[in-house]
Amino acid sequence: MTEPTGAPTKPDTAPLPEIVDSHTHLDFPDFAGELDAVIDRARAAGVTRMVTICTKLRKEPQVRAIAEHHEGVFYAAGTHPMSAADEPLASVDELLAIARHPKCVAIGETGLDYHYTADSAAVQQESLRIHIEAARRTGLPLIIHARAADEDMARILTEEHRAGAYGCVMHCYSSGPALAEAALDLGFYLSASGIAAFPKSDALRAIFAAAPVDRVLVETDAPYLAPPPHRGRRNEPAYTAHTARAIAPLWGLDYAEFARVTSANFDRLFTRAAGWRKAA
Repeated sequence: MTEPTGAPTKPDTAPLPEIVDSHTHLDFPDFAGELDAVIDRARAAGVTRMVTICTKLRKEPQVRAIAEHHEGVFYAAGTHPMSAADEPLASVDELLAIARHPKCVAIGETGLDYHYTADSAAVQQESLRIHIEAARRTGLPLIIHARAADEDMARILTEEHRAGAYGCVMHCYSSGPALAEAALDLGFYLSASGIAAFPKSDALRAIFAAAPVDRVLVETDAPYLAPPPHRGRRNEPAYTAHTARAIAPLWGLDYAEFARVTSANFDRLFTRAAGWRKAA
């Protein structure tokens, strides 16, 4: 009988790289009754921080409560452009009051969506400018939703930035290269959702590949837009890792390095979340 030689093989216990889901919707009914399990699965996948987004200000207390109850969960508040005509118009003072909460880390999501709601373009633009002013006054970044409104979006963001600087992320970026270039020229960030991991998203991946990697974030936009291998099913924050693994090679990075870089990008833009982490 031959005796075994060498030290026994130890299982790989290296911790997973930490990564941030910069945009999710944990208050949506899709997660009702299992939110704790969803957040636990995210942490098990290395998604230790996430920003849950309020899309209607009347629901802000519910979204805030989720952030208050869960370590590593932050929130943002605003009026989604598709709801701008149906919800009371936000005021700058209202947004400033919400932004005083220590776990409120951004203003929005706001923006322009002419795909389904072009008839409300005027009120969407008014709402967008109000949110920009709140971001400017608070120093918190703006979270932008843009769809089928590239020219107006680039124009308004540029006009407003000339009037006074503010930070911004173009969430779930899926618009054209011109808007991406305009946003990057203003110092803004592009956030990749599961769409960037879809097999037929070569044109979108080319837009991201042309962006500096230090201006890129990742997100789920959960419960929507699950990346492969979960496409067509409910998305959740744990799946941030799938999108990140799919697009990291665009910059010649492995997953661990891409997770590190995008987490640093998040801290640079979402400074209140970064400060909370340091104080924890």
